[in-house]
Amino acid sequence: MHNLWATHRDKVEFVVVYIREAHPEDGWVITSNREQDISFNDPTSNDERHDAAASCAIRLKIHMPVVVDDIDDNIASAYGALPDRLYLIGKGGDIVYQGERGPWGFDPEKLSDAIESL
Repeated sequence: MHNLWATHRDKVEFVVVYIREAHPEDGWVITSNREQDISFNDPTSNDERHDAAASCAIRLKIHMPVVVDDIDDNIASAYGALPDRLYLIGKGGDIVYQGERGPWGFDPEKLSDAIESL
């Protein structure tokens, strides 16, 4: 994602929307999280979710703005974003590109192509 941001940041405003934790300790734990010393319980309040998002942004060295979906998951539900998804929203607010659900459908190259064609 960093290369996508670096390539297109002069044309597009990028925002990461942090939604529900995909692999919390009190849910579906994956081996790679353990190997990388990543350990979060699923947040139960907006404050806890903000803390998790901040930790994620720092650890992953995210250079673009990060906003956080409230604990009610309205954004994730509206956009079908769990566990992750890429979108391109046009100036008028219309969805110009909707990627497939991640992680297998998470394809920054397709988003790059959509930006170029816009």
